[in-house]
Amino acid sequence: MGWTARLVQEDERERFNAFVSRGPKGHILQSYEWGEVKAATGWVPLRLEVEEDGGHIVAAVSLLERKVPVINKKIFYAPRGPVLDYSNRELFDFLLEEVKKVAKQRGAFVLKLDPDLPSSNTAVDAYLREKGFSSQANQDFEGIQPRYVFRLDITPAVDELFANLHSKTRYNIRLAGRRGVSINPDCTREDMRAFYDILTVTAERDNFLVRSFEHFETLWDCLVERGLAKLFMAEYEGHYIAGTLAFIFGDKAWYMYGASSNKHRNVMPNYLLQWTMIQWAKEKGCTMYDFRGVPGNLTEDNP
Repeated sequence: MGWTARLVQEDERERFNAFVSRGPKGHILQSYEWGEVKAATGWVPLRLEVEEDGGHIVAAVSLLERKVPVINKKIFYAPRGPVLDYSNRELFDFLLEEVKKVAKQRGAFVLKLDPDLPSSNTAVDAYLREKGFSSQANQDFEGIQPRYVFRLDITPAVDELFANLHSKTRYNIRLAGRRGVSINPDCTREDMRAFYDILTVTAERDNFLVRSFEHFETLWDCLVERGLAKLFMAEYEGHYIAGTLAFIFGDKAWYMYGASSNKHRNVMPNYLLQWTMIQWAKEKGCTMYDFRGVPGNLTEDNP
């Protein structure tokens, strides 16, 4: 079967997204819009697709290009990409060769991948090593995604999902409701400021860095406005005390950002926020809810 590859144009956004979102390993970070988000921070987005005879897309990758300081060369990074049937080695070979051609044209000297695959998939790991890739798991690189994530299958009925939660989790969800916590699922762009203010408090308390407010405005404009993200805010006694930002793409949802005030933590707003997001994702037709990064140590004594 003959394949051809080409860069995707802006007016092909929906077609590109339709393929990426339908794939079993399609990810929001491979969406057309995520490239626009990263463009605001200095990356140059490039979207490459592979078509078979008849114009049907069979593989795609959203690449982020950036110039490395000092050496004045460019890198390519494909967050959670590429999107294709990983068992089709011939197709994978073709896609990588086409990426190499684009890299040569644009002066990029390295390609970084972090495909959305289970760590047990040693076949893909071996294949990539054969192709000259090396693991960067223990090295710092801006943009690398969590190595391990925790995902919840949300195909069961809502009542079953709730029953499957830990008894303490169910108790805290109910407790938040009894104590008067309410969730605003219809936030406006102005609510993003309140979320960000609480996020900075969270960052200081838990000792992590947070991006600028302008970044979150970009998330709103590029993702929320296009139905690819949603802000939820927890209110108590007339004030916001916590919030979360979820992404959604195809039949998958991700808990991306969470913030909680130092006040009123005993009313358990975060538990009610998570349960509200899970129900929202299910209502939207999602089958998977991703809690994002967790430690890779899966022993029973690791909470």
